[in-house]
Amino acid sequence: MGIRAGLTNLFEEAFFTDLRNREYARLNQQGQIYLDYTGGNLYGSSQILKHKEQLLRDVFGNPHSSNPTSRRATELVDEARQSVIDFFQAEDYVCVFTANASAALKIVGEGYPFDEQSSLLMLADNHNSVNGIREFCLKRKGRFKYIPVQYEDLCIPENELKQAISEANAEANNLLAFPAQSNVSGVKHKLSWVAYAQERGFDVLLDAAAFVPTSKLDLRKVQPDFVSVSFYKIFGYPTGIGCLLIKKDRFHKLQKPWFAGGTVNFVSVGNPSYFLASDHERFEDGTINYLDIPAIKIGLDHISEIGIDKISARVKSLTKALIEQLKELKHDNGRSVVSVFGPDELEKRGGNVILNFFDPEGKPIPFWESERLANERNISIRSGCFCNPGIDEINNCVTAEETAKYFTSRDLGDYHKMASMLGKMRGAVRVSVGIATTGADLEEFCRFVESFKNVTVDEVLARS
Repeated sequence: MGIRAGLTNLFEEAFFTDLRNREYARLNQQGQIYLDYTGGNLYGSSQILKHKEQLLRDVFGNPHSSNPTSRRATELVDEARQSVIDFFQAEDYVCVFTANASAALKIVGEGYPFDEQSSLLMLADNHNSVNGIREFCLKRKGRFKYIPVQYEDLCIPENELKQAISEANAEANNLLAFPAQSNVSGVKHKLSWVAYAQERGFDVLLDAAAFVPTSKLDLRKVQPDFVSVSFYKIFGYPTGIGCLLIKKDRFHKLQKPWFAGGTVNFVSVGNPSYFLASDHERFEDGTINYLDIPAIKIGLDHISEIGIDKISARVKSLTKALIEQLKELKHDNGRSVVSVFGPDELEKRGGNVILNFFDPEGKPIPFWESERLANERNISIRSGCFCNPGIDEINNCVTAEETAKYFTSRDLGDYHKMASMLGKMRGAVRVSVGIATTGADLEEFCRFVESFKNVTVDEVLARS
């Protein structure tokens, strides 16, 4: 296998090999090949030790009080909040901590002032947590539209996006929502669309969850109105915390439809009145996760010490070597063992690669069988539709008419019944590289792919 031969930056290879031995040694100790970084990043050992020391050293009380333990918890939460602002150069933003990126997106969906004149534009390459915002828009009688994905490279036809923007009522409350990077194909969508849409009367929601683990997001240069982030995607620990970054001049545009503990300054029972908090607390419902939030600063410090630019360059070189090797794997009759989707230009993609396995006759091998066999070799990849139906529908040539027939003919959905009714496969295999990936990991994965060489679908199924 030529993966390691393709990693020509010897300094980079030595740096990340040392990092893996120091921070992620458990991978080698357990013989794990972890290739699911888009699903969830890995934490470094030092992150856990630093957080453990913090928890054992201090005494923390519930914030929203002036007692000593409450003040100490508040201090560390404030430090974590500032570290997020510093990391993303987000001085013009309010940082709201949430349960995850989906909760951050929901704040925008339920609070954005959609009305009969509003247009919600989305890419067909959106995560379902963004797709769900259309329900808020529809309930307020607004319109939504998807910009399609090109089959050839899974990119977005920019002319169609610009046409859709021009067709909206520029005086209305309009929202463009798109991912900086596809959670499936790894395609990096143009951040220049942010300013283009804003100049034409749109607010912009940027889903940055898949982008920021391996790419720098500088919010001084690109200024969406709302940005959603998931922290475990960046540095693995803790899970269960995300954030919504709200541009300060758009903070009051989000109309919170209710109140909860911690989100109000005053509430009356005798009179149905209340005053919402005027800062991040407005959207942080109930008690925040004050024991784990301080670990965010530890995680961001960990990434900063390594260097996000260094991580980005490393992921790019790994992805290039992997794709090149996968495309060389052929059955004896010349057919490809796997089909890799997405653009050929590395500048247009991140560290996740979507693919499907095919037998010598060109018949697709069910993705669940590929994952099952990978599991047997301690290789962690991911398969399915990845909460992104738009990419799945374009890759498997599923039409709107076919999905409409399925949804209108039943009350409940089932993957296998849908595939059977359509006569088409749904889903694919996703491989994603990250901070602790080595050339040896990718060589082992390529050996796994090569094990499908000259093997028919029936022979694969017989291994079950």
